[in-house]
Amino acid sequence: MRKNTTNTFACQLLSLTICFTNQATHQTSATHIDPVGPAIRLAVMLRYLATGMSLRALAASYQLGPATVCKIVAEVCQAIWTVLKDEFVAFPDTDQWKNIRRDFWDFWNLPNCLGVIDGKHVRVRAPCHSGSAFFNYKGYFSFILLAVCDARYRFTVVDIGAYGRDSGAGVFVRSKFGSQLIEGNLSLLPPSTLPGSEVLSLHVFVADEAFPLKNNLMRPYSGTNLTPEQRIYNYRHSRARRVVENAFGILAARWRIFGKAMECSVDRAQDITKAWICLHNYLCTGDSMEPDGT
Repeated sequence: MRKNTTNTFACQLLSLTICFTNQATHQTSATHIDPVGPAIRLAVMLRYLATGMSLRALAASYQLGPATVCKIVAEVCQAIWTVLKDEFVAFPDTDQWKNIRRDFWDFWNLPNCLGVIDGKHVRVRAPCHSGSAFFNYKGYFSFILLAVCDARYRFTVVDIGAYGRDSGAGVFVRSKFGSQLIEGNLSLLPPSTLPGSEVLSLHVFVADEAFPLKNNLMRPYSGTNLTPEQRIYNYRHSRARRVVENAFGILAARWRIFGKAMECSVDRAQDITKAWICLHNYLCTGDSMEPDGT
């Protein structure tokens, strides 16, 4: 882990500690009991995300009440999103777009690519009085995490909370990012020449065949009767598109709660999702993850 990244996270942790200290001071003045310290709060939340264990079992392991642990997880997740989102999940600027474009060409041989788009169903307990709104085609209740991923498995744009019954492409079209991309209102890089040629091309995002084909959104050629050039494009498209699938896999492997239905409200589950997105990007940045391009 790079020294500057460690120092950055130390500053972020200090900010979190200040948030927790303020909460603890308020609790002490209100109830006159010793509050749970910031280190224990952070440990409780991280263990909950990393193991996916029940809140009751987690409370017993820390000798805390289940209601206390539930509140701690909610407060810490909200604090992490508030403190870390502007650094680790911020919309890329011009220099960052250029770095992402270079990484996709260096690692995945796809020129002028700015990201890969896909959706993931996040399991939740059946919400009360929701009918079939959160029931997806896979047979369980969920909401959708729509994400844009760069070449190093980091999420650059996320849209969290759409109904599980919706399709990823439908969520994309209705999302703020998707609608602005389709209408051409996003601040992206200007067209540039493709490597090794004088052909001027737009910068694009790539997605699977469920997404629409637009000026800045590429999908693979469909069918089996393809020309050699179309097959080559589909191969490079597939190599780049699997990055977001791998990112979801890394997310689920690191944070085991991602692989089971969360026993909480949908709003709290969305706060948890925001927190683990921040932590995932921090860990990817700290690990200096460089795909082998194979």
